[in-house]
Amino acid sequence: MHNMDHPDQHQELSIEAAGQSWTITRPSDLETLWQSMDDHDAHAEEHIPYWVELWPATLALTQWLAGQHLAQKICLDLGCGLGLSALVAAKQGALVMGMDYEPDALFFAAQNARLNQVISPLWLCMDWSRPGFQPFCFDYIWGGDIFYEQRFFEPLEKLLLRCLKADGRAWFAIPQRSVSHNVWSRFSHCGWQVAHRGCEKVSVEQVCMTVDLWEVRKKQHLI
Repeated sequence: MHNMDHPDQHQELSIEAAGQSWTITRPSDLETLWQSMDDHDAHAEEHIPYWVELWPATLALTQWLAGQHLAQKICLDLGCGLGLSALVAAKQGALVMGMDYEPDALFFAAQNARLNQVISPLWLCMDWSRPGFQPFCFDYIWGGDIFYEQRFFEPLEKLLLRCLKADGRAWFAIPQRSVSHNVWSRFSHCGWQVAHRGCEKVSVEQVCMTVDLWEVRKKQHLI
């Protein structure tokens, strides 16, 4: 874990998302944190600090969430990172759990809830391959740019199968890249209803990506 005790090392970003301005604090940029990692750590690959960036997929996801009726809905933000998409949903009255594998991410997500005067989501440090939730407890589950490795599909599909309500929906904002192009056909093959909800070019912090928004729902025989 990185040292969080030096506020002078922190950065504050001003972000426009879901029709309003947000102040987002983080420890540093991805390149700086990556260089500070221990090269001899056998598990270093599992802890690459992708969470310190605001990715275009997150911005696309917040735009989608802003158009949904989320008040009093029980929601899970997978790989919540700095917390922006969870905060957008919480601002609309959703009952949000923001989940990430990295404790540092959750530290800053909680900071960002306070900075933006949002009633804080419940921040959970959890591995999505071992979710500790009651079955069928979420109305909505979402994630931004979380299918960036093929090996993530099976645990994420199992999580949705276990945790999504029978009439629930999952939303994923995913950049167009080869590693994730077959995710949606795999969901269909597993018996899910899959719908493409839009595509847009999104820029943030000098990074521009074409992002697709996908919706996944259970079919009746999966229930």
